[in-house]
Amino acid sequence: MNYQSILFSADKGVATITLNRPDKLNSFTDDMHGELRDAFKTIAKDETIRCVLITGAGRGFCAGQDLSHLASEDARAEQDLGETLDKNYNRLIRTIRSLPKPVVCAVNGVAAGAGANLALACDIVLAARSASFIQAFCKIGLIPDAGGTWTLPRLVGSARALALAMLGDKISAEQAHDWGMIWKAFDDETLMPEAQGMALHLATQPTQALALIKRAFNASTSNTLDQQLDLERDLQTIAGRTSDYHEGVDAFLNKRPAEFSGK
Repeated sequence: MNYQSILFSADKGVATITLNRPDKLNSFTDDMHGELRDAFKTIAKDETIRCVLITGAGRGFCAGQDLSHLASEDARAEQDLGETLDKNYNRLIRTIRSLPKPVVCAVNGVAAGAGANLALACDIVLAARSASFIQAFCKIGLIPDAGGTWTLPRLVGSARALALAMLGDKISAEQAHDWGMIWKAFDDETLMPEAQGMALHLATQPTQALALIKRAFNASTSNTLDQQLDLERDLQTIAGRTSDYHEGVDAFLNKRPAEFSGK
């Protein structure tokens, strides 16, 4: 597929997706969603890809939905927002959360609305110090979507999540870090080297174990303790049968670096 709204590359086990509408702060369109779906299909099928890195081109990460086509009242009246969510955003968030490979997000500038919630749906989120996160939905009379009402309370607690959703305040990268929304904030010039280094590291790790870790943490939000203990038992059984488990133990016992194959 010849991508127009994103850039896609794969090298050394890392697939890099760059949202590429910098003149529009990388805001979402139907075409961008279609290209993202195609890219993630490639990632899911390619066993040599063991980590995904998502970032944005230019001075912003993603400003959410592109609203330029809604200039007329008729266009707004005809649009079914629920259908748009089902077709695009919900599919994208489910894909990221269920992908059996780690997904790192490097937020290089403003992340607003669905752009913020796309970032927060990723497994590890890094941000430039100049970046910001805004739940901008209330400013146009909408509710947070793209998983925002699920993700935010789990990251920052219900009090902060409700205030962010109702006030639409801008949160700096440093504050996002302090509140536990993201993993780390970096100086702008070091963000991408740090993110690329992390992605390259994850691409050399036991991919199946990382996928099982992701699966366990996703389930923990709704499981009881007993259910989670049973799930840990079942997933550990699977992990213990992988080649990487045997390689890891052998490397530990022989005091050498492990060489994980992702299998």
